[in-house]
Amino acid sequence: MTPDAAGVLTAPPSERIDPDAFVRATMEWHFSPDTGSPFWLERARTLDFDPRRDVKSHADLRLFPNVAAELRDVRAQDLIPRGYGPDPGVVGVFESGGTTGAPKRVVLLRDWLDRMLAASNAGLEVHGFPKDADWLGLVPTGPHIVGEYFRRSAATYGRHGFTIDLDPRWVKRLIAQGRGPDADAYAEHLIDQAAEILRSQDIGVLTITPPLLERLAQRDDLVELVNEKVRAIRWGGTQLDPDSRRLYRTEIFPETVLTGNYGSTMMLGMAGERPGLRDEDPCVFDALSPHVTFSVVDPQTLDEVAYGERGQVVVNHVSKSFLLPNNLERDLATRIAPPDGGVGDSVADIAPVPTFEDEAVVEGVY
Repeated sequence: MTPDAAGVLTAPPSERIDPDAFVRATMEWHFSPDTGSPFWLERARTLDFDPRRDVKSHADLRLFPNVAAELRDVRAQDLIPRGYGPDPGVVGVFESGGTTGAPKRVVLLRDWLDRMLAASNAGLEVHGFPKDADWLGLVPTGPHIVGEYFRRSAATYGRHGFTIDLDPRWVKRLIAQGRGPDADAYAEHLIDQAAEILRSQDIGVLTITPPLLERLAQRDDLVELVNEKVRAIRWGGTQLDPDSRRLYRTEIFPETVLTGNYGSTMMLGMAGERPGLRDEDPCVFDALSPHVTFSVVDPQTLDEVAYGERGQVVVNHVSKSFLLPNNLERDLATRIAPPDGGVGDSVADIAPVPTFEDEAVVEGVY
């Protein structure tokens, strides 16, 4: 790899880089025997193209097959690029939610975590999130990457992070088994735990999923507490319909900043809500281009739909630490033009597909 190519891979978040040059550098990195991961070096033997020769632009990423399902069985160690050497800076191994079968696994490395946090924290500042505030997170922890991002965000942008135990797989299992009352009881148990923290601590930022925010909003005492203490709410994990978003912003929490995140484990991060949106605007999410990019496609033909039309989301993660191109996500969205200088699409009005990988999609609290 040339020095210039290496520089493209490690350019600081504030530096604008040529997306096609970036793709070419990542292909050299991930498919060189000296720097690539065992998984991709072995997988390259089965491809009908040469990534180092044939993938020259962002558009060429569509040549790759969708290998996300293979991450259910791959050894985590085989996902780490050899170029990192004996101490790659592993933060952790994280799993998908298991919404459609056995969970998939990714390895989070320190350099990518730092890049994602820098982008996320910059977005929080633009949205007016308070600094030096305590945070409360009603998000999955354990094997789920969102819990790690919450803890790191609270520590780097805020002050202290408070969490509760949240097992989204258990809720989904209860719902799939028709045990709705048990799922409701578990969700109320989560809100009860959050209420104790809200009452006793100086919580200034709340990170929460839309189903749990809905339950919290049904308790007048907690709405009063949030309006008294919390200055910003960040939601994510499942969809928030436009009418509910408008209601929260204008009537229930009118003095509190409310912004969303769209993310997934396979994305290895999140896309923040576009700043400056009005209450009546759709909630648009901009990807961390060129490292993470979206396309919105017809689920049958996989051709891009027109701007303003609905389709299924395809995500490309292309960074020094991880490669997962052309991954068809389990989400539908409206295709939106990206910000100036962005690559790929922005997305709005996220909603789950009814079935994915021949499994019914069950959404619970996350």
